[in-house]
Amino acid sequence: MQEFGDFANIDIEKLIKTADGQFARVEELQKTVATLVGRAQDEDGLVTVEFAAEGLRELELHPKAMRLSSGELAEKIKETIRMASDDLQRQMSDAMGEVFGEEDNPMRFVNDPEAALSQVRSAEAAYNRTFEDVMGELDRIRRRLDL
Repeated sequence: MQEFGDFANIDIEKLIKTADGQFARVEELQKTVATLVGRAQDEDGLVTVEFAAEGLRELELHPKAMRLSSGELAEKIKETIRMASDDLQRQMSDAMGEVFGEEDNPMRFVNDPEAALSQVRSAEAAYNRTFEDVMGELDRIRRRLDL
């Protein structure tokens, strides 16, 4: 009978413990992410925003903001929402970095799609190699059994 390489030496209990630990950390991450709120205020203090996972949570306009033109006010609101969203994204990245480590933090791909594509290509190449190895082994078995 042929060996299975390193697969024959896998410590199943350690694998299960590791998986259980990761599931617990992800569950904790989900709870943490649900509580995160990005906050921002424009430089003049006229627009204050809270942004959470569900979207815009709070928008406060100082009474002086009404003296701005509608275009100026709209720009201040949009910019402040963007800043609050960025703050939320930073908090999420920090939380995910704690769970996954900085090297495996999925949020690092948000601003670097080329790195994400590189990871996908690497995974695809590994899958293709594994598939070819398995198909080659199945073909050898088929020939050995004269099927």
